[in-house]
Amino acid sequence: MSVHSVAAADAIERLGEFDAIVDARSEGEYAEDHLPGAVNWPSLNDQERREIGTLYKQVSAFEAQKRGAALVAANIARHIVRELMDKPRTWQPLVYCWRGGKRSGSLAHVLGQIGFRVSVIDGGYKAFRTSVLAALPALAGRLEYRVVCGPTGSGKTRLLHALRAAGAQVLDLEGMASHRSSVLGVIPGQPQPSQKAFDTLVWDQLRQFAPARPVFVESESRKVGNVAVPQALIERMRASPCLDLRLADDERVQLLMEDYDFFVRDPKLFCERLSALTELRGKALVQQWQEDVAAGRIERVVRELLVEHYDPGYAASIKRNFVRHGEARAIAPADRSLQAMAEVAAQLVREP
Repeated sequence: MSVHSVAAADAIERLGEFDAIVDARSEGEYAEDHLPGAVNWPSLNDQERREIGTLYKQVSAFEAQKRGAALVAANIARHIVRELMDKPRTWQPLVYCWRGGKRSGSLAHVLGQIGFRVSVIDGGYKAFRTSVLAALPALAGRLEYRVVCGPTGSGKTRLLHALRAAGAQVLDLEGMASHRSSVLGVIPGQPQPSQKAFDTLVWDQLRQFAPARPVFVESESRKVGNVAVPQALIERMRASPCLDLRLADDERVQLLMEDYDFFVRDPKLFCERLSALTELRGKALVQQWQEDVAAGRIERVVRELLVEHYDPGYAASIKRNFVRHGEARAIAPADRSLQAMAEVAAQLVREP
């Protein structure tokens, strides 16, 4: 049998060396967060875990262990038939579960008996999570950032995408958070990741950046929807040089109509989301916006949202949080088009 225990920190450094990273936890645990690139082979699925837990509490540990062993054995057999029949003897997986190692140990034992060289993370996902949180401050601190500022609708996300296409290092926090970082920022059909999964996404991206080149990032708040930006990262961002992206108001309105087209196509959804602004903007104003949306005057509402809600809040937040914004260099695309953003991005990438 060829099964080896590896510390979480060492496993992280060697992720690229394994032919597969196998998460032996349940599908619910896996969905909450997992190692980058991991596949899910549950030793016990969510329903089976509940069944074993109930048996443990209501009958005995011995009966629970017998039933659990039968379920684990059956599940491992299915994984082997489904995933391993075409794998060569040289195939080398990294396996982990939550912490104790029973689920990953069972899978690793069988794989080792087959003849594969198996590595198991000592301490499982919990140890990995601890390593990620410990590494985030140093990873965030070793990089230089260029913070793309600009009021809502100025095209910050479009510019970030153009910068990435031009070869720049880009940290797209809103993309990783599946949220557009405002009261109206929920994206239909795209649930946000858990805080743990978001932390892992940020950690995984930061560790791939080269310190010798700047990282472009948007001027985010501490929270992007329901997830929080790691403290060390937000502090570095707020102390970094800024770029001030400027776009004419008419262009900003049209950009938002394009980027939030799901509101344009679904006025009822737009009205529902506007209700979240009642406490900030008052019932009468929000009701007027909802009436305008229902009547098809969506462009008017978007313009008023910019002027009366987003712009004042943005200006105060930037002044309060981004200490170098006062010395920010102005960036003015010709318009909101992808081509105009690409031209700005190309210029920024050429600069030292």
